[in-house]
Amino acid sequence: QVQLVESGGGLVQPGDSLRLSCAKSGRSFSRYAMAWFRQAPGKEREFVAAINWMYGGTYYSDSVKGRFTISRDNAKNTGYLQMNSLTPEATAVYVCAARMGQATPERGGYDVWGQGTQVTVSS
Repeated sequence: QVQLVESGGGLVQPGDSLRLSCAKSGRSFSRYAMAWFRQAPGKEREFVAAINWMYGGTYYSDSVKGRFTISRDNAKNTGYLQMNSLTPEATAVYVCAARMGQATPERGGYDVWGQGTQVTVSS
């Protein structure tokens, strides 16, 4: 039973920064990918960023390039999403996901999903 638990969401003002965490428990494999998706009210879930766990290769949505950074701590089995220069458009439930193999922006490629953490950017 692989489980993902997100944390770090909250209410911030435009321009602020926030770091989300995704703790992975259960069976551990070196070659897998972790990704972040988000879903805003009335919108479909969209890809944000992904990372190949073994070598750290990353993939970002065009909408967050240069502002968001995905990373991981191997010893803690935890992934992170550092979000800078936040705007109200970033308000959404952020969900982490994992899959065996390479990072991909395709939602259907991921097998395990967390419950999500709310991020609200409001002025």
